[in-house]
Amino acid sequence: MSENTKYKLNLPETSFPMRGDLAKREPAWLKGWQDKQVYQRIRNARKGAKKFILHDGPPYANGAIHLGHAVNKILKDIIVKSKTLSGFDAPYVPGWDCHGLPIELAVEKQHGKDIPPAKFRELCRAYAAEQVARQKQDFIRLGVLGDWDHPYLTMDFQTEADIIRALGDIYKNGYLYQGSKPVHWCVDCGSALAEAEVEYEDVNSPAIDVGFKFVDHAALGAAFNTTVNGDAYAVIWTTTPWTLPANQAVSVHPELEYDLLQTSRGLLVLAHDLAEATLKRYGEEEAPVLGSAKGAALRGLLVQHPFEQRTVPVITGEHVTTDAGTGLVHTAAAHGNDDWLVMRAHYPEEKPRVLIGGDGKFFNSELVELAAIRGLNRQEANKVILTVLQEKGALFASARLNHSFPHCWRHKTPLMQLATHQWFIGMNQVGSNGKSLRELANKAVDDTAFYPAWGRARLEAMIRNRPDWCVSRQRNWGVPMPFFVHKETGEPHPRTAELLETVALQVEQQGIEAWFSLDGATFLAQHAPENADQYKKVTDTLDVWFDSGATHAAVLKRRSELQSPADLYLEGSDQHRGWFQSSLLTGCAIDGRAPYDALLTHGFTVDEKGYKMSKSRGNGIEPQDICNRLGADMLRLWIASTDYSGEMSLSEEILKRVTDSYRRIRNTLRFLLANLADFDAQQDLLPVEQWLELDRFGLALTQQLQAQVLADFDRYEFHLAVQKLVGFCSEELGGFYLDILKDRLYTSGDKSHARRSAQSALHHITHALMRLMAPILSFTADEIWNTLGLDAKATVFEETWYALPEHGLDQSALQAWETVLDVRNASNKAIENERAQGKIGASLQAELDIYASGDIHAALVRLQDDLRFVLMASRVTVHAREGGLEVKVSASAHAKCERCWHYRADVGSDAAHPTICGRCVSNLFGQGESRHYA
Repeated sequence: MSENTKYKLNLPETSFPMRGDLAKREPAWLKGWQDKQVYQRIRNARKGAKKFILHDGPPYANGAIHLGHAVNKILKDIIVKSKTLSGFDAPYVPGWDCHGLPIELAVEKQHGKDIPPAKFRELCRAYAAEQVARQKQDFIRLGVLGDWDHPYLTMDFQTEADIIRALGDIYKNGYLYQGSKPVHWCVDCGSALAEAEVEYEDVNSPAIDVGFKFVDHAALGAAFNTTVNGDAYAVIWTTTPWTLPANQAVSVHPELEYDLLQTSRGLLVLAHDLAEATLKRYGEEEAPVLGSAKGAALRGLLVQHPFEQRTVPVITGEHVTTDAGTGLVHTAAAHGNDDWLVMRAHYPEEKPRVLIGGDGKFFNSELVELAAIRGLNRQEANKVILTVLQEKGALFASARLNHSFPHCWRHKTPLMQLATHQWFIGMNQVGSNGKSLRELANKAVDDTAFYPAWGRARLEAMIRNRPDWCVSRQRNWGVPMPFFVHKETGEPHPRTAELLETVALQVEQQGIEAWFSLDGATFLAQHAPENADQYKKVTDTLDVWFDSGATHAAVLKRRSELQSPADLYLEGSDQHRGWFQSSLLTGCAIDGRAPYDALLTHGFTVDEKGYKMSKSRGNGIEPQDICNRLGADMLRLWIASTDYSGEMSLSEEILKRVTDSYRRIRNTLRFLLANLADFDAQQDLLPVEQWLELDRFGLALTQQLQAQVLADFDRYEFHLAVQKLVGFCSEELGGFYLDILKDRLYTSGDKSHARRSAQSALHHITHALMRLMAPILSFTADEIWNTLGLDAKATVFEETWYALPEHGLDQSALQAWETVLDVRNASNKAIENERAQGKIGASLQAELDIYASGDIHAALVRLQDDLRFVLMASRVTVHAREGGLEVKVSASAHAKCERCWHYRADVGSDAAHPTICGRCVSNLFGQGESRHYA
């Protein structure tokens, strides 16, 4: 009915549109935030409050952001905003990882490879800056509030200097050493890789059994307590024939049982548990056992290398298993960490046999005894070695095997384990505090809170088993390791700590180029002249995981608004082997503890079929596309409503469901705002004790919601918070309280007590919901703030959670309303059943007779005539009886009031107003109706 009619209704009005049109309107709101300097206003509002620090794990400054980036940044933003609303000073300083190989490759692709190093680094710095600017705009578009004008970049001069200082602290604490040991080496990168840069893919390799002939038959016979006649072999199994030239031993397990078997190929030594399967590979049907012995009995026996003029020893190692092979392990310290460790345990002075270069090819020199493989790569060498083994009679079996193998994360090519001279942070190294880094790291994991809880076991396992961390790289674009080492011994300069700080001061002014352009001899002559000519400058750079891992020292401790340790680190589940771990290790090596108190892990984004999103598969949905079509708030709502502890599925169908949820929330808020259009809280707000009881119950439901949602925020369970918010808008408000309230809001006197009671409740509910929504639906919450006409210079993000007044209902009253709710559900079903049969039309055409007993009867009769408004019927009569609840529905025989649509006997009782009921006459022209409950 229009406002110009004689019997005017209090129809809702609002500038808050039904359609959010977020994609078009959000950019203007963003500009408003920037004009208001919202982030700085929040900092001022929280000045002096207790801090909550979420340290941003830096994304890599390379390429456009993808959906995983959006998930990560929005989750962080939800947490920071919720903590801010909780009263914390929660600054958010975004960061970027700016050094490393991917940037080098991008620059080489654009400018070529033959570029002077200084110019190359200049181009890398410029490229990284471009990528940061590009990504920054996309992150801001997501509604993420932060110090975007002052982010941290690992290539900032100050940060580069502080990364060097962090390295110096680890050196001073005794956890850094240099040595030649196997590392993951990528031929394409020309560099060692960190564990976090290694992926595992299936490959097809030659799997061969090779015989190493025993030299001393008498010693072998003594070990097995038998007589040995003829050739006898220790048989190994390997999938890397190219490593055989580097063989330095054959390893057996000291406690495993080994058999000496008589075969057509001679006497073979095999692990008892693997002998049957091994002999089957050789086609040996019968092989008598001449003797058995523990592996320890074989220690020290010599065997002849299968194709080189040298012998190697049998040694014992705990790494030998019976999972596959023969139970005897080909041991090449240059090409395996277990091999290196066991050789160092037995022969600490013997160096690994490194016969292959960083280019993946064997040296073209006499160091390589098998001349035919000189200058060949691994695959080419495999073919030659198999042929030679066959000719020498040492190849007992050969097949092809599919198995998992480490690959470069960047090039997707197989890696090799290669012993090179590198710098390591030692896991078992005992530092100046008398504790090993592994010991400190294990305790740090114990002291960390994990969200979700399964992250603990994952990180524990990785720390327990991880090898020493190779932190040196042979790259151009990276933070240098500014050491001077003795030209002969390789030992660091005795004044290393002092020299590091001197270099760091120069890097603060000039960046890493200060080191690269530095003349080492001149520098030492000036700062450490004693024996200066005996030392040389190190040219290695740091692993980029060290850069980001050390940002607790270079950023958290450096910036005044931050602090270390952080309350929370939040990243994807792959960072248990990446940033979580590099941060933990650098933190423990520097401070003896982790740089965080808690870790939160989110899953990867997948399509509706569970496939990982990728360009090659064509199943990706880009965050920019969602923002342009639907708005960032829709993306934020999907992220918040998804259980991030597992894989996060997204499709167009899922986005439609998210849109439906948003529409429910928006329509609810629109109703609230529209019915507050003529409400001035300064003049019209009633104290709770003057409210109708239904309004106080609505407040009680809101208080319950707020307590539950805030608990979900505290536990970082945002999907549960969203479920409750959507459910509250749909059920408690839309399906109950607001549904009942419409009659009072629309038909009561516009300034009546009954209407002001309802509006007072709506005022509090709206303010509470606006704040509860703000961390998730940030743009929409800001729109609500502006629609309410609140301080135009401020935003909701400076506020704290709304202090809802106490509802004042005792437990018996609350229980009575819960009972009425149950009866309302039963009556709705009864009315719907009659409507389906065509006996009544709208709910208000119904008259109800309700038969009840006990507490149900008492809860209903206490509402008196207000019960009809709660049950949305034109008449409700409550009858006492024994037994359960029964609702009878009948169609009203009375006329319908054209204003309130109730069917009442008194419609037309006032001759001057023949089409409306007595209640509407009173509300429009008289004292107005009196309500007590609803």
